Amino acid sequence: MSAWLPTVDVVIATHHRPELLRTAIDAVLQQTYAGDITCVVVFDQSEPDHTLEVLDPHRRVVVTTNTRSPGLAGARNSGIGASDHELVAFCDDDDVWLPDKLARQVVELAKDGAATCVTGIIVEYGDHRQARVPTPVEMSLQVLVRNRTMAGHPSTVVVRREALVGPIGLVDENIPGSYGEDFDWILRAAETGPIAVVEAPLVVVRWGQSLFSRNWQTIIDSIDYGFTKHPQFTADPKARARLLGRKGFAQAALGQRRAALGTALAAATSSASERRAYLTVAVALRLVTAERLLSIAHKRGHGI
Repeated sequence: MSAWLPTVDVVIATHHRPELLRTAIDAVLQQTYAGDITCVVVFDQSEPDHTLEVLDPHRRVVVTTNTRSPGLAGARNSGIGASDHELVAFCDDDDVWLPDKLARQVVELAKDGAATCVTGIIVEYGDHRQARVPTPVEMSLQVLVRNRTMAGHPSTVVVRREALVGPIGLVDENIPGSYGEDFDWILRAAETGPIAVVEAPLVVVRWGQSLFSRNWQTIIDSIDYGFTKHPQFTADPKARARLLGRKGFAQAALGQRRAALGTALAAATSSASERRAYLTVAVALRLVTAERLLSIAHKRGHGI
């Protein structure tokens, strides 16, 4: 191994998806990166599986439990605190890194001195696969606030520890249900400086496995929390419209027709081009189901 290369902690938070988890861990251990990697597997509200542990100092697997607030945010923060390597990366337990993902990101970080680096993804939904690759401009704060660049997925993130525990900060454990904690964190990362991008799809992201995608009330609560925390969402009409459109869609999915139509109107008033406002109306009037629209979006590599 090359001693001069930065060491890396890869935090994988999990609940109970053993087969998917083993696949995610194997992909981390098989990275072509020549530096040392420790995979920190954090079991959240479930019994830890210590048979996953690997003692190889160059490719370690450490199993621990969430010692902070229950949920994804607390689990990720527990993993961050369980080791002390120079770089920290995240991987969801249902995602898979391609072999050269980490090596290419370390090169990119060294190239321009950025604190954070992301890559593109391959969205896998059933039999459908769609590559989505962000540009550096799309990872800028202004664009993220307005569009939420989904290709900048948390499973692609590598960040310098000194920035993570310093100016960026840990994952926000107060977000309702930990929904959107990744977006909140990447916004804060973008506020501290430019995010480096390896413009290639280097992580397979399995959509449809998420525990959050249909938890409509949690989505509503987290959007309200985001409005309070990030004034940029209110200041930018398109950003406000996007979030209101998502909130209205969730309300419509819950059958809250009157609330959904009111939120859709507010979204369209903020930005007439916000398509979620019109999708909300269609669901509220029972012209189409929320599940049908969500499935169509996922097949195209998008969310609602």
